[in-house]
Amino acid sequence: MAQRAGSADLPLHGGQVQKWLADRMTHLGAVMSEAIVHHYGRVELLCRLAHPFWFQSFAAVTGMDWHSSGITTSVIGALKRGLAPLSNELGIHVCGGRGKHSRKTPQELVAIGERVGFDGSALANASRLVAKVDSAAVQDGFDLYLHEFIVTHGGQWVVVQQGMNGDRKQARRYHWLSEGMKGFVEEPHSAIDGVGQGEIINLTDRRARASRRCQLGVLHSVGPDGIARELSAEVRPSDVLTPRLYANLAAAADRGPADFAELLLVPGIGARTARWRWWPRSCMVRRTASPTGRVFRLRTAARTGIRFLCPFGPTIRRSMC
Repeated sequence: MAQRAGSADLPLHGGQVQKWLADRMTHLGAVMSEAIVHHYGRVELLCRLAHPFWFQSFAAVTGMDWHSSGITTSVIGALKRGLAPLSNELGIHVCGGRGKHSRKTPQELVAIGERVGFDGSALANASRLVAKVDSAAVQDGFDLYLHEFIVTHGGQWVVVQQGMNGDRKQARRYHWLSEGMKGFVEEPHSAIDGVGQGEIINLTDRRARASRRCQLGVLHSVGPDGIARELSAEVRPSDVLTPRLYANLAAAADRGPADFAELLLVPGIGARTARWRWWPRSCMVRRTASPTGRVFRLRTAARTGIRFLCPFGPTIRRSMC
């Protein structure tokens, strides 16, 4: 399985890296990656890229030594260009990218899998699920716009993706590693390091397990029609587009997801649908103490009176790979 290896907060900047610097990063990044693979192995390179601090240091050594959101885009672009000619020799492939390129990641993984022999369809699902967890299951105010999936011939992988918060003028980078995690949707984060962003919606907390299970139960037992009746009574039209939400829930009901991960993989199930402020009170999570030192409170949703789990305050730093 996989684990969320960490995150980093960065100032949000625009602009473009100059060609001479991009070329330097491409060549130097490829040489450094090649040396790590030859001396320590492919998995070690993945593990290092999954470490937010090492990734930041790697960017500085290759020449991108600004504390900026552009670090992620520049380093990932340099690795994709530099490792492409060496992919068969090193057994490492860099997929995805920024914007429209990020949406091509599943197709790239399937194509590579057909050539080298790993299960590309399974990795395509992993790519989609990692993106859904960081955008829909954990809603921290950062909208994903970059998704990079680096995979070896053996099927091990690391994901580096980034979201932006335009109001705060910040970006946040997320790192995932395909080793050591028990599941995608329950406390997948092995390390988080960043400035507290206030209250967020977190459906991956272990205490939200009953809520996730109840949401699936309501979807199967009540169905989209019953949910729509609750929606019309408790949520204003300005809060969500009712016809679109109904269509998304109908699609989810037709697929019959067996667990919350399968539900997140249904097309159209995103942040607004996963928020589900109108679930019955039996789906809510009671206030409990946090064994990890994180503080959680139950916030009351505006105008609905229905509560959902929200962590708040500074994020924590835990051990990484």
